[in-house]
Amino acid sequence: MSDPVSTIRNLGPASDAAFARAGITTAQQLRELGADRAYARLLQSGSKPHFIGYYALVMGLQGRPWNDCQGREKTDLRARFDALKSSAHDKGRSDLETALDRIGVVRRQPTISSPEKK
Repeated sequence: MSDPVSTIRNLGPASDAAFARAGITTAQQLRELGADRAYARLLQSGSKPHFIGYYALVMGLQGRPWNDCQGREKTDLRARFDALKSSAHDKGRSDLETALDRIGVVRRQPTISSPEKK
């Protein structure tokens, strides 16, 4: 049996579930993909981007504690995270939607109403 994702430092049961939704079910698969490709798949599967989660993953794959990321290394990881987030966000969107997001136009999101409680 293969080791679950949560055997990697800094990752826990919530990571097992999130990566499973992205089709990544073992620590070995995660290591083979690497942090950036795995995180991109995570975003494409519907997970919300979270910078601390990203750099905790990067640090974990290096066998380091999540809070070991500082200074220039953290700045560089932020740039990689922003690129991953932007790329995942832009997939499946029209050119108009992407352009509006880039210039900061706020659009109303449709709301889903729930049935009234009795």
